[in-house]
Amino acid sequence: MIEIVRYTSDRIIEWDAFVGQSKNATFLFYRGYMDYHSNRFKDHSVMFYEKGRLCAILPANDDGQGGFWSHRGLTYGGLLMNNRCKAAHVCEMMTVLNDYLRTQGFTHVVYKHIPWVYTTQPSEEALFAIANICHAQLRTRDIASVVKLSQRLPFSTLRKRGMKKGKQAGLCVREMSDFAVYWKMLEQHLWLKFSAKPIHTIDEMMLLKKRFPDNIRLMTVCKNDVILGGTVLYDCGQTVKTQYIMASEEGRQLGALDFLFDRLLERYEAEGRLFFDFGTSNRVDNDDLNESLIFQKEGFGARAVCYDTYEWAL
Repeated sequence: MIEIVRYTSDRIIEWDAFVGQSKNATFLFYRGYMDYHSNRFKDHSVMFYEKGRLCAILPANDDGQGGFWSHRGLTYGGLLMNNRCKAAHVCEMMTVLNDYLRTQGFTHVVYKHIPWVYTTQPSEEALFAIANICHAQLRTRDIASVVKLSQRLPFSTLRKRGMKKGKQAGLCVREMSDFAVYWKMLEQHLWLKFSAKPIHTIDEMMLLKKRFPDNIRLMTVCKNDVILGGTVLYDCGQTVKTQYIMASEEGRQLGALDFLFDRLLERYEAEGRLFFDFGTSNRVDNDDLNESLIFQKEGFGARAVCYDTYEWAL
């Protein structure tokens, strides 16, 4: 018999402890990360118990229009499970979840699945359950570019050329703990190129860096102490993901990003990491492929992993 309980702040210790031993969770699901934007998203996370023992959790928010999202403020979401959680349990959980959500006045569910490169064990029980119990339909499919570090594909000729330029120019890679200078450059870059702003403000980014100093890292590429480009890395253990990649005009001329990612891929391969995720390459205004963006990422030997979002009516 599965019991469902809505998350409240007095359960934070239990929640975080479960995230730490889940087979398909990353640090994004700790409350210290999820709650930084609680003013923008009304939390409606739920916890599943079997015979009084916590067996799964579902990070989620209420969109105020009848939608139950898992989770609108996160790159990926979905049911987080431990190693004891099996297919029949998850099917029952989805039945219980749908009954619960109807009583709460929700009309539909939007469910983001966790890409398999972030799971430490096979974890697609929920995909089976939402198809067979909930009759979910694919809502969006974003395409990410991921390098398998133990079997890296060679760089393209263009990426090799850029990497050699950077080496000849005497570029170097530096990790920085203060994001302020980089963030100003990033904001200018995004505004001039896309008329857009970073999703995170500098204050939010520094708050998250303070809470997760080993997971959130700023890697820059410099020449004579001048930042020419860089990326924020989300270190999820077996998988490292890029965020906010940027290069200045001089950096582009000198192959700064090619140089940077050559060094980072070598480093994480040597550390025994499994995957390096360059993130998605769908256009902002629709789901079409951004061919120029994915061309660059595939030049580093990255290939496709899909970020799927599903939806079903209650």
